[in-house]
Amino acid sequence: MRKTTRKMWAAAAGVTGIALVATACSSSTPADDESGSSDEKITLTISTFNEFGYDDLLDEYMELNPNITVEHNKFGTSNEARDQFSTALAAGSGLADVVAVEVDWMPEIKQYADQFNDLASDTVEGRWEQWTIDQATTEDGQLLAYPTDIGPEAIAYRSDLFAAAGLPSDRESVKALFEENGGDWDQFFKVGQDFVAASNGVPFVDGMDAVGQGILNQLEAPFEDPSTGEIAIDPQVEEIYNQLLENTNLSSHKAQWSEDWVNAFQNNGFAVMLAPSWMLGVIEGNAAGVTGWDIADTFPGGGGNWGGSFLTVPTQSAHPAEAQAFADWLTAPEQQLKAFAKTGNFPSQIEAAASDELAGMTNEFFNNAPTGAIFKERSAAISVTPFKGENYFAVRDALSQAINRVDVDQTEDAATSWAGFQTAVEALG
Repeated sequence: MRKTTRKMWAAAAGVTGIALVATACSSSTPADDESGSSDEKITLTISTFNEFGYDDLLDEYMELNPNITVEHNKFGTSNEARDQFSTALAAGSGLADVVAVEVDWMPEIKQYADQFNDLASDTVEGRWEQWTIDQATTEDGQLLAYPTDIGPEAIAYRSDLFAAAGLPSDRESVKALFEENGGDWDQFFKVGQDFVAASNGVPFVDGMDAVGQGILNQLEAPFEDPSTGEIAIDPQVEEIYNQLLENTNLSSHKAQWSEDWVNAFQNNGFAVMLAPSWMLGVIEGNAAGVTGWDIADTFPGGGGNWGGSFLTVPTQSAHPAEAQAFADWLTAPEQQLKAFAKTGNFPSQIEAAASDELAGMTNEFFNNAPTGAIFKERSAAISVTPFKGENYFAVRDALSQAINRVDVDQTEDAATSWAGFQTAVEALG
């Protein structure tokens, strides 16, 4: 490998000179009783970020298991969660019994497999699609995490703002609009330019980095050579970068998850978002009281998956058997369906994803859109799972910064910022 991720994680955590091989405060392994049941009264902690749809589920779990008290630490963003995760992993203490992690962290987590319990169990055999299991499985077969959801992508849009700009506004017409001329990204940007020309100052999208994520999700190997793991930037990445920054007039110039971005939901800040299924809960929460949001069953270039998360049980846990049983329960089909109904987190669980219950679900906030059916279609349209090695997160972060220097901060031009990206990548080793 061309870089040492151990070094990057320590730096990200703000920990200088601490290798992430610290001895965990408890290295116990799950007890023989794989159900995790016990008469002992214990407290289990779980950390998540954004919206997993777990609030009601945690109460339900405590009702079913009166000997267990669950304490929930919910971070506002995945970046905040990652910072705490990195710091606590380096320190050897401070991680929850069950820790939610993003898929982009998994290549690095695999390097520290000894810091996580192997969650392989007969109770979860065959529960998930193999590609999600592969993301959490080490070369020697340890299952380090249970998948919670995946992120099939659709287009979320403000139907009222589309109508005001003279564009089609019902979801079937919007789907047809985005699928004209082959339905690729050129058509997406064309629709955006048509909207901005008639919108009386309303931006088309929240930000170009978010749009870039949707395009990158359709590349087989954007940043690394799958055969070696070495950094190897696909030439298409620069083409994507240039196309994004040639269209910054479509942007609200706000970075996702920033305070300005959150506030923009309340003041017609933008008309369109690329929407992985888990984003529905984020939109609804930020746009409370705002009418007009809808979902179109389409995505430029066919389909894509943005994100998805997992539950790990660190060896720091003092109650690994109970924590594993808790993670098992949270990722069972019944609970994944409840999470989707609550926040749109699309099930990674095969039985849940194929269920009639999911297919019949609608979302009142999004104009009663048939979100279950829409995201089943979007899930079936996923044809690429990008390779994400140990360098993926660092390179993607550098690219995000490069895009935002031009689009959000507006402190550099595209050529200068691209040179800065190249320098940052070279510094990774």
